[in-house]
Amino acid sequence: MESIQAIKQRFGIIGNDPKLNRAVEKAIQVAPTDISVLVTGESGVGKESIPKIIHSLSHRKHGKYIAVNCGAIPEGTIDSELFGHEKGAFTGATQTRNGYFEVADGGTIFLDEVGELPLTTQVRLLRVLENGEFIKVGSSKVQKTDVRIVAATNVNMFEAIKKEKFREDLYYRLSTVEILLPPLRDRKDDIHLLFRKFASDFATKYKMPTIRLSDDAVVLLEKYHWSGNIRQLRNIAEQISVLEQNRAITAVTLHSYLPNIGSNLPAVISSEKKDSDFSNEREILYKVLFDMKGDLNDLKKLTMELMQSGNTQQVQKDNEGLIQKIYRKEEEKEDTHFEAPVPATSTEVLHINAPSTPVKEDDKYHFAEEIEEEETLSLHDKELELIKKSLERHRGKRKAAAEELGISERTLYRKIKQYDL
Repeated sequence: MESIQAIKQRFGIIGNDPKLNRAVEKAIQVAPTDISVLVTGESGVGKESIPKIIHSLSHRKHGKYIAVNCGAIPEGTIDSELFGHEKGAFTGATQTRNGYFEVADGGTIFLDEVGELPLTTQVRLLRVLENGEFIKVGSSKVQKTDVRIVAATNVNMFEAIKKEKFREDLYYRLSTVEILLPPLRDRKDDIHLLFRKFASDFATKYKMPTIRLSDDAVVLLEKYHWSGNIRQLRNIAEQISVLEQNRAITAVTLHSYLPNIGSNLPAVISSEKKDSDFSNEREILYKVLFDMKGDLNDLKKLTMELMQSGNTQQVQKDNEGLIQKIYRKEEEKEDTHFEAPVPATSTEVLHINAPSTPVKEDDKYHFAEEIEEEETLSLHDKELELIKKSLERHRGKRKAAAEELGISERTLYRKIKQYDL
């Protein structure tokens, strides 16, 4: 039996990740048998290499090896492709045709994207797996075939079974042995090795010097998410090899070729747009509330200074800018249809608002506490109103309301208990 390293070299598999080595080891171990194998993993991880290893190390290696992409064949013709058809079985069937299961008798069939098979075809495939029998489209004659089936999918099979898109009995027939290939982001030490191999291949293909990554570019390469896995990495290596004049690639250059580099997290996209107008209103309301809070703080500061010093003119001089700011905001709030009364000087404003009698030390702080309480109550009222509106819009659904309000569901639940909603 060949070693794992020898098999990887023979089939061009790059990397030393333990999960990858385990997948190759399982393929070597299962190859001499006729057990059905299901290869799983994300799109682009190189699942097509495993069935080739299994076939080449089996007693069927001199028989035919046929790879079928189940997702690329139209639903109306896939039965004919796999099992064949008789002349006149349907419009356009001008002659009898042998299907893949008949042609590959004694060999191996690789069913890629097996999760895309229609349910009617799944029933036919189950019969082949159980007793090696199939019937051509338009025929009543049962035929026998001796094929080894290796399937692959990037679909979550348990989810597909739950949604009744894939037969549970067929899944267990196919997955006597399941081989999982890890995504590229879980093989960080292999990413640069693969990139160098691709860069060397493209340099030979296009007859140009090989591109090389700087240290910071290697770090960026290894941190990237690689949602398209090896296929995406190969594509990036080819783009850079062809387009870049400078063969020394920095992180800045590499960055320009990597899509969505800002986030390595999956984006959660809502299925439908909801209440965008309300969201805008909420943002405006929040801004108004924060502005109000700032104004109240300014007023508190001015009032406390006035009460503590008792020197109106000095307070006016020290806070001239603040007084003008408050006065301008008051003018903006007045109805534009009426002429707002303008005091002669800022000093008059201070005399009007200043207490006419001396304020005791305890009263100073009591007055400040009243301002703070008014501010707090106002914010609480607005918060309560927003929560009520959001819950009404979403008919009491806390999760949807929390997303709209921009808070966690736990926080919303706590607020509902707090306000006794």
